[in-house]
Amino acid sequence: MIKRSFFALSKPRLTYDLLDTSLQSAEELAVPGSLTLLLPEEIDSAKKALIGPGDAVKKGQKLKLYDDSRSYVLSPVAGTIKGLDSYSDDFGNPATYVMIKSDPSVKGDDQWAQLDLDETLEFAADYLEQLPGALPVSTLTNPNYDIRTIVVTGADTDILCDTCQFVCTSYAGLMVAGAKILKRMTRADRFCITVPENLSAQVDLDGFNVLRTSNTYPSNLPAMVMKDHFGKTLSPGQAPEDKGVCFIRPEVLVSLARTYETGRPVFDKVITLIDKGGQKHRVKAAIGTPISKIFTCFNVQINERDRIIIGGPMRGFATYTVHHPVVPDMDTIIVQDADVVPEISDNACINCGNCVRICPANVPVNLLVRYLEANLYDEAADRFDLESCIECGLCSYVCRAKIPVYQYIRLGKQELLTLRENA
Repeated sequence: MIKRSFFALSKPRLTYDLLDTSLQSAEELAVPGSLTLLLPEEIDSAKKALIGPGDAVKKGQKLKLYDDSRSYVLSPVAGTIKGLDSYSDDFGNPATYVMIKSDPSVKGDDQWAQLDLDETLEFAADYLEQLPGALPVSTLTNPNYDIRTIVVTGADTDILCDTCQFVCTSYAGLMVAGAKILKRMTRADRFCITVPENLSAQVDLDGFNVLRTSNTYPSNLPAMVMKDHFGKTLSPGQAPEDKGVCFIRPEVLVSLARTYETGRPVFDKVITLIDKGGQKHRVKAAIGTPISKIFTCFNVQINERDRIIIGGPMRGFATYTVHHPVVPDMDTIIVQDADVVPEISDNACINCGNCVRICPANVPVNLLVRYLEANLYDEAADRFDLESCIECGLCSYVCRAKIPVYQYIRLGKQELLTLRENA
């Protein structure tokens, strides 16, 4: 829910949505005949690929491009690889689509029957990184981090979203079981979970330290949780893991529990669809399912210039194809009608000061955006606190000039990282 103050100089108040109790279960979507898996690695024509069009794959099979590849995906179905294609994310980072045609006649992968499912991070890195929820293996295995506290985001981090709340209330037992597994994998000795302070649903989360969060946005973002509940303010450029804290989705724990219980990986991802009229729909879809299948399931018509947002309205990103696949960290999809898509512009800042007044990190946004528009990323970091931004998106929300400030900031951070890596 969004509440604007009557007086223009006052801060707008955005509140998180509580769990929509009318959606008591998720509709299970049949696995489609063709799936698309998103592999975070670029195709290199100079290398001999391990997989290619026409290759048979088994359900649960681990697929990677090259012998020395670190990235991989697990096939949710048995079938045949139809093709590989290049993909670039919203920052231009290259990746690869692996398209698979389902064929039930291919028997399951014997690999999982032979595996000893060790409760170790090494095993998780090799086989469990692509489970629903996206286990942050790279963070947990990084020798530079001493992760002792794990925070489960039971309180959704963006407005309008309630997928994490749904998972917590529907799968509490599996979450507890998954937390025990993750505790044995890691050195973490403290498990916390954020829960909205006004959530009426009763959740039995034995073993978790419950952190009751405010319903005012952006109190559920990791940086705010660190400050409000742990008394730790992140320095510019710091992440929670630098302070020994790792944030994960509740579905990670559910996936771990189900995988170790059955001895097989799971692929069904819980997603909330918000249609053009604002109505919510809950669905379970296999990783790799084109989101067009979800739209068809709920009779959502996508027209030219409609906007499809992956994630929430404040921090999500737009995708420009209905063929975008379901991925492990996808929780919410929002469809906006072309007639109500918020206007953006390349107008100059009018110095109204709204972005400065609303910024929870006290960043001088009006000055920062000028440097970002000029591609002066080092100067933006050194002079105007680019790295202090917690990426809540409030600056874009209140901008009278309709400047996409949040997008400039995210791009600026990415470009700054690239500059430093190449220095």
